[in-house]
Amino acid sequence: MADYDFDVLVIGAGPGGYVAAIRAAQLGQRVACAEARETLGGTCLNVGCIPSKALLHASELYAEAAGGALAKLGVKFDSVSLDLDAMHAQRIDAVKGLTGGIEYLFRKNKVEWLKGRASFVDSGTVKVGDRTVTARDIVIATGSSVTPLPGVEVDQKVVVDSTGALELDRVPGHLVVIGGGVIGLELGSVWKRLGAKVTVIEYLDQILPGFDGDVRKESAKLFKKQGIEFRTGTKVTGVAVNGDKATITVEPAAGGAAETIEADNVLVAIGRRPNTEGLNLEAAGVALNGRGQIEVDHDFATKVDGIWAIGDVTPGPMLAHKAEDEGIAVAENIAGHTGIVNHDLIPSVVYTMPEIAGIGLTEEAAREKGEVKVGKFPMAGNSRAKTNHEPDGFVKVISDAETDRVLGVWIITSLAGTMIAQATQAMEFGATAEDIAYTCHAHPTHSEALKEAAMAVRGKPIHV
Repeated sequence: MADYDFDVLVIGAGPGGYVAAIRAAQLGQRVACAEARETLGGTCLNVGCIPSKALLHASELYAEAAGGALAKLGVKFDSVSLDLDAMHAQRIDAVKGLTGGIEYLFRKNKVEWLKGRASFVDSGTVKVGDRTVTARDIVIATGSSVTPLPGVEVDQKVVVDSTGALELDRVPGHLVVIGGGVIGLELGSVWKRLGAKVTVIEYLDQILPGFDGDVRKESAKLFKKQGIEFRTGTKVTGVAVNGDKATITVEPAAGGAAETIEADNVLVAIGRRPNTEGLNLEAAGVALNGRGQIEVDHDFATKVDGIWAIGDVTPGPMLAHKAEDEGIAVAENIAGHTGIVNHDLIPSVVYTMPEIAGIGLTEEAAREKGEVKVGKFPMAGNSRAKTNHEPDGFVKVISDAETDRVLGVWIITSLAGTMIAQATQAMEFGATAEDIAYTCHAHPTHSEALKEAAMAVRGKPIHV
C-alpha cells in the first residue's frame, strides 16, 4: 500500500471544497484542504453570495423606511438617513463570523488547512506554497472567477466587478450594469434602493437568460416599476474612464448606430469562468474541454485515476448549493459509499425583491419535450402576501399532460427562495400536481400559492 501524506486532498475551500473536506473527514479519511485566501469559504462566502445578501437585506430595510412603506404600516420616523459605513460594517461582520465558523469546523473535524496556491507536480503530488504533499485522492474544487469583458478594464474604482460593487464607498449617481443576469440584477437593485439611478444593459432581448419566459417578462416589468432602466438587445463596445466618470459606448446587438451613456460607476457582470489557471493540470494529465471546464463522470471522477472535480470548475450551473451537494457526493464516493446529485433538480434563486426562483424545466423547454399543463396563481390572491403588502408575482407549476408529474415550478414573490425548496423536494420524489394540490398547507402562508398553482393545473384554484 502506497504511503501518502493524506488520504484526500481538496484544492479550494469554497462551498464545494470545504464541504467535501469536512464530509471526507467525517467518513474517516485523513484530509487536507489547500486554500490561498486568508479566509475560508471561497468566492461565495467572502465576496459573493453571503456579503451580497447582507447588503440586499440592509438595503431593503432602508428602502422600506425611506420610501414610506413602513409609514403606511404605522411605523413612522422623524427622518431616515443612510449610514453606508455601518451598512458595510454589518456585511463584513457577517462574513467574518461565517468564515471563522468554517475554520472552527476544520479544527473540529481535523481537516488540515494548507495555506497557499496549489499546483500539480504529478497525478498524486501537489505543491502548496512552499510545501509539497501527496494524496491518494485529490479533489479539484477551485471554483470560478468573473468573466472579463474584452476591451474593458476593471479598476475596482470606476469600473468594478461583483467584488468591487460590494465595496463602493458612496452611492453612485448613475450605475450602469453590463449584464442582465442574476449578479447584475441583485447588485444593481442594492444600489437602486440606496438612491442610485441604475441602467442595465443586456445583449439578449430579455433579462435573466435561462429562466422561464413568463418569469423573465414579469420580472422585467417589476424591476422597471422599481425604477431600473433596461437596455436589452444592446451591445457594449467600449468603456472609457476619465477621472471619476465613465463613458459607455453601446450599439444595437443586431447592428446599428452607436451612442454613449455617462455613468459614475460601471458594473461588469457578464458571467463567470472556471478557475484552472496555475493548477498545472497538464502535469497531472487532466485536460480541459472547449469551455475551459474539467469533465467528470457521474461520480465526479476525471479520466485520471484518483483525481476528482466538483463545482464551478465542472460543467453545469455555477451555484454554491450545487457545489455543496457535489462536495458531499464526491467524498462519499471516495470513501466507497454512493454519492449522487440529481443535476436535473438544482434550484435557481435571484435574491432581488421580490425574489425569483425556479426548479426543473421552463415551460418552453417542457413543451419541446411533449404536451404539458400549466397552472398559475397570482400572489395578489394569497392572503399572507396581501397582509404583508406584497401582491407582486405568481407561482407557476408545469406538469406532464398525461402523467401529471411536475416538470417545473417557477415563483416570483418575497419568499420565493425558501418556497422553492418544497417544490424541489416534491419533484425529487416524483410528485404530481395533484399530490401538491392535496397536501395541506398552513394558512395564512405564502406557500399556499404553490398549492393553488398546483390546483390550477387542473383548472380548479380556489382564490382566483
